[in-house]
Amino acid sequence: MKLDAEQIKKISTGAVRIEEENGEVRLYRFTKEQIELYENVKQDLYMKRFATSGIKLSFKTNSKNLFIKINAEIGSSRKYFSVDVFVDGKCIGYIDNFSALELPADYTKLELPLGEFSKDFYLGEGEKKVCVHMPWSTNTSIKEIAIDEGAFIEEVKPSKKLLAYGDSITQGYDAIRPSNRYISKLADILDAQEFNKAIAGEVFFPELAMTKDPFVPDYITVAYGTNDWSKTDRETFKKNCKAFYTSISQNYPDTKIFAITPIWRKDMCEEREFGDFNKVEEDIREIVKDIENITVIKGFDFVPKDENYYADLRLHPNDKGFEYYVKSLCDKINI
Repeated sequence: MKLDAEQIKKISTGAVRIEEENGEVRLYRFTKEQIELYENVKQDLYMKRFATSGIKLSFKTNSKNLFIKINAEIGSSRKYFSVDVFVDGKCIGYIDNFSALELPADYTKLELPLGEFSKDFYLGEGEKKVCVHMPWSTNTSIKEIAIDEGAFIEEVKPSKKLLAYGDSITQGYDAIRPSNRYISKLADILDAQEFNKAIAGEVFFPELAMTKDPFVPDYITVAYGTNDWSKTDRETFKKNCKAFYTSISQNYPDTKIFAITPIWRKDMCEEREFGDFNKVEEDIREIVKDIENITVIKGFDFVPKDENYYADLRLHPNDKGFEYYVKSLCDKINI
């Protein structure tokens, strides 16, 4: 039984807009207003708006089988992707474009094919909960999802909502599996839908913070700063940081907001116009100290300062690095 667009919409989480285009279902994590911001102001980041980071399909079914066909297009600077399929909390398989390869320590620059991919999954007997994690790295549309004829399907939605802002690390760089991203694991621990607004290369962008999503989140995480240090001067950073947090707090005055400061990076001692890398955390603390619903969390020690925990050997955590990241984060927010 092939699911139609309305059925796919009902079982999706983390998408603020879902449209059927040319027989494919596209799931968007940004509103039209937010996408237009990047089209008009930050065209170099525009394509990354369409990556499906944080979007899942979550449902109950008694079907023994599940068929998934997707189309993966460019949605980041990475050419690898994975769709992770879980049954009752256990991963049963993937659709990806790299499983046949022995990945090098730095797999971030691999040139791998994109396009149409499909796979049959055996789900097992009886009623079960299925969760399908969409890729963080590609613009991924759903061409077909099918279950057994006569089987039922019922949406399963987490009780809360997590709104996540940030740069490449929050988007997912460079987890091999989307389910291993730190923000995905945090959302699961919080029993929250993840609404991911992160984009690789981004800095504090006040215009994005001024927009509102069609829901009120229970939690917000904000994790910028490393690109601000690398790309901007300190005064510009402080101005944009203050405007961003002020707008977020005004838009969601009753929401818990966690300001996560940057993790270690291997080149942090190199000279930048900004100055000392450690000043990023100091400035964020000073800027938000009088905003009541914001808690600052120091991220510097979240991941071991060892290139073996970074996919690119310097900045973006690999799956092992993300294990440390999420544990450290949960310890800090007392989860």
